[in-house]
Amino acid sequence: MSWIEVIDDESWDGELGSLRDRVMDPATGRVDHVMSIHSLNPRALAAHDAVYRSAMRGTGTLRKVDRELIAFVVSDINECHY
Repeated sequence: MSWIEVIDDESWDGELGSLRDRVMDPATGRVDHVMSIHSLNPRALAAHDAVYRSAMRGTGTLRKVDRELIAFVVSDINECHY
């Protein structure tokens, strides 16, 4: 859970409500904490989502699973616990 004030994703409406389906984890039906920290700033949430989607689409030379694995290894090396 984040230590940053957030709006519970069950309460998202308006601009946040329209973003919820885009950033929701389909496996859990919830918004991951790393995305929900942007709930007080919907423009930041949309920008974060756009950067993530661009990175995961890549150039087509790597599969998504390969990009996820690279991200995991880099986070581990950097001692990032996300």
